[in-house]
Amino acid sequence: MEIKIFQRTQRDLAASINQVIDKYWEDEIDEVAMMDLIQKLYINNTNKLMKNGSYTTIIRQQCGKRRLEVVDKVINQINKTQ
Repeated sequence: MEIKIFQRTQRDLAASINQVIDKYWEDEIDEVAMMDLIQKLYINNTNKLMKNGSYTTIIRQQCGKRRLEVVDKVINQINKTQ
């Protein structure tokens, strides 16, 4: 699966997150690939994803609660390993 790791806008980032998680839910990519892509997106676009410790408004609106729960779990695993 090809996605750009460095996103230009918050909307582009949200669309990429949605695409990765949707592909995972549709069994088109495995769990390891999904987690790897979410980690890369988070590490390289942290300033577009989060402000003051919470998701930006655009990210919350575009991704929705269920997808952000998945992102939370992946990010928590990153923080535990560091």
